[in-house]
Amino acid sequence: MSDVADLSDHLEAVAASITGDMDQLLGELKAPDRLVDAMRHAVLAGGKRLRPVLVLEATHMLGAGRKLPPGSPQVAMAVECIHTYSLIHDDLPSMDDDDLRRGQPTVHKAFDEATAILAGDALQTLAFELVSTCGHPATAAMTRDLARASGATGMVGGQLLDLAAEGRFGVAQEIKDTYALAGMQAMKTGALIEVSCTLGAHLALATDEDRQRMAQYGAALGLAFQISDDLLDVRASADEAGKRTGKDAEAGKTTWPGLLGVEGAQKALDASITDALKTLEAYGPHSAKLAFLAASLAHRTK
Repeated sequence: MSDVADLSDHLEAVAASITGDMDQLLGELKAPDRLVDAMRHAVLAGGKRLRPVLVLEATHMLGAGRKLPPGSPQVAMAVECIHTYSLIHDDLPSMDDDDLRRGQPTVHKAFDEATAILAGDALQTLAFELVSTCGHPATAAMTRDLARASGATGMVGGQLLDLAAEGRFGVAQEIKDTYALAGMQAMKTGALIEVSCTLGAHLALATDEDRQRMAQYGAALGLAFQISDDLLDVRASADEAGKRTGKDAEAGKTTWPGLLGVEGAQKALDASITDALKTLEAYGPHSAKLAFLAASLAHRTK
């Protein structure tokens, strides 16, 4: 499969399958109706399902296209649960205070702030239930890696550094160069993208060398994704992006376009995509889908 349209259709079908799995999972959840409704509002409002797609496609590639091993859908859904919980909490008034996400009202707007916090909490814990009960031989390693990527040394820690850079805790800890910016974003955004790829390696029972390659691919892809997101905030309208744009400049955040200009940020994006593609060369035609995912970040519109 090498045709661009075929690759796009395939990845859209995988994303749709994940959405269907999430719909079924939440529909079967025995919990208070209001809580489930808020979780469903956040999870099923849309989104590209990039992270769970990475889990499944990395597993496929490292398994040379063989049938996905048991537990793969659960691990993919776990990553989406973590990602969605982070979006719910990021949108809260105490964080980024956003009213729009994926083209829909954010959870604290559609429901209320307390329900939004609890919905995020519930999705986070559901993620670890999914991984810990998936029945795969690498369950312990996957649970550990997902916890590290989403916790204090990963996504949560990166969010705090982002807030600190805005001056939330006194004097702003200004981010003055691309090295510092990349480091913060590697925690806040990149860690979950990277672990999505290495979870695929665990599921495929791949070698340490393959897991390292997947970590390198995921790190480069995470950087590319964040640079493209910064460019989207500058270039796109709220209707195109499905969320409020221009907010980074309003908040005084340091961004790639802010440091390098739009043209310089685009060059940095192209370089990070190239780095991601280089890590896939060892896998030949089996890497076509992951390569397409990386290349598609070059000119995002949403």
